[in-house]
Amino acid sequence: MDRDILIHLPVILSVARCRGFAAAAKDLGMSASAVSHAIKTVEDRLGLPLFARTTRSVSLTDWGMDFINTVAPAYTEISEAMERVKIAQGQVSGLLRINMPYLSLHKTISPVIKELHRRHPKLTVELFADNAMTDIIADRFDAGIRLGGMMAQDMVTVRLAPPFRWVVVGSPDYLATHGMPKSIDDLKHHTCISYRMTSSGRVYQWELMQDDVEVRVETSISMIVNTGQFAIELALDGIGLAYMAEPSISEPLRDGRLVQVLPETSSMESGLFLYFTRSAGRTPKLRAFIDTAREVLKL
Repeated sequence: MDRDILIHLPVILSVARCRGFAAAAKDLGMSASAVSHAIKTVEDRLGLPLFARTTRSVSLTDWGMDFINTVAPAYTEISEAMERVKIAQGQVSGLLRINMPYLSLHKTISPVIKELHRRHPKLTVELFADNAMTDIIADRFDAGIRLGGMMAQDMVTVRLAPPFRWVVVGSPDYLATHGMPKSIDDLKHHTCISYRMTSSGRVYQWELMQDDVEVRVETSISMIVNTGQFAIELALDGIGLAYMAEPSISEPLRDGRLVQVLPETSSMESGLFLYFTRSAGRTPKLRAFIDTAREVLKL
């Protein structure tokens, strides 16, 4: 194959994936003019147009589609083979993109990233915190992190955190002023810090256990946030009661800055899981993350 075509293959694949020169340029860290020049060079060498261009869009021609379908799998195999050689030599590089909920960052992921960076300093990790359900394939993430039961069935999963409880908490000052709730019904008379789901826009209902049955509880909605960290800070400041994943507030519970309310109503969550496609799981960069996570988190 022509050397110029081989050199510019990553550019061709990026333009096809991003459906635009500007987006591909951003993806590759190149100028848009350099991307355009690379595409023109390859098309001149092949004697065929790979992309149909308009002022508003870029799309593959029939020849371009056939070229991409033939070349992309081979290029992926070559890239993975090169990465396997690097990892055998202790070198892992490239960009690893992971989508995750806010609650997973501090307690679960931070120590893994710290050790991963120590082991593989040439690997760039992009962490995208987002509580909405994300199509990791369409949005070009290598993997995602979600609560158990929230992943597509065809994904490979790796446990990152054991099962944990959802608990209702308040500060000692708040409870001294407003009293300790004695039952779920008492929550109607308290300031409850609610959470708005970014994916649907609806306010999340607290899920508590009552007579061994999980029930959705209607609370007084006088405070709404869109991240768990906001809820923790408001609860610590004595603004109201918060419904939180226990691992995210283990320190303030331990040192008494927060107090658990109605402990008998705590509900269980299956834990946090890393999920990814089978092909992504074969890449050295994701394997390096998984191996590091298993050692750091003692999975």
